[in-house]
Amino acid sequence: MNKPLLIKLGGAVLENDTALANLFDALTRYLTDNQRPLILVHGGGIVVEDVLSKMGIKSEKKNGLRITPFEQIPYVAGALAGTSNKLLMAKALQAGLSAVGLSLADGFSTKVTQLDPELGAVGQCEPNDPTLLKVLLAANQLPVISSIGIGEDGRLYNVNADQAAIAICELVGAELVFLSDVDGVLDGNKQLIPELNTILANELIAAGVIRDGMTVKVQAALAAADSLGHVMLASWKQPENLVALLKGENMGTKVVK
Repeated sequence: MNKPLLIKLGGAVLENDTALANLFDALTRYLTDNQRPLILVHGGGIVVEDVLSKMGIKSEKKNGLRITPFEQIPYVAGALAGTSNKLLMAKALQAGLSAVGLSLADGFSTKVTQLDPELGAVGQCEPNDPTLLKVLLAANQLPVISSIGIGEDGRLYNVNADQAAIAICELVGAELVFLSDVDGVLDGNKQLIPELNTILANELIAAGVIRDGMTVKVQAALAAADSLGHVMLASWKQPENLVALLKGENMGTKVVK
């Protein structure tokens, strides 16, 4: 089996039907010309925010990570493993792709533990058992994986989707592309940085140029580059660039060690 390509999707794409259609059109065209297995890992912060706000719950973040009290995790899990996952499944099936909706817990794929008691039901995950995913990929299925995991304590955990994507990459030896609503990492003049390493990233974080959620994303990408070689950060907004990106062309910020 060829080396899989894992695409991590930012939750903002779920609000954009046109972008979703363009994305899955690009994936279909890519798979027509390439015998390379694909995996999707997704977040869904926008869907979570919508669910919580409709219930009158104010959501807060710490260092770019959503504070998730355990009493809120059923709603968060419903938004991510339920609504967000099935929206992506629907688009995949509509595009003619045979997709399977999963969470981090299915087949014991990952091991999840609590990240920080102050964050509540926020987990961190590590690779565990690749059997299920390897079977699905060998059968030409498209795994669509939400970032909800289950700990050894039997509790549900919300895992940062970027970090979840890295764990799945390590699990099956995949290459990693982060797709979000931004073109990549921007410098202080709002210009795209074509290649980012640890030294430059730390300088930009210290200067406040890289901040909030992008800090979490860049740190996750740097951690991934340490074991995967490199990671691409790019946008799903330009459909004409997606197929080129999937074929390995540099269409965003390439993150290296």
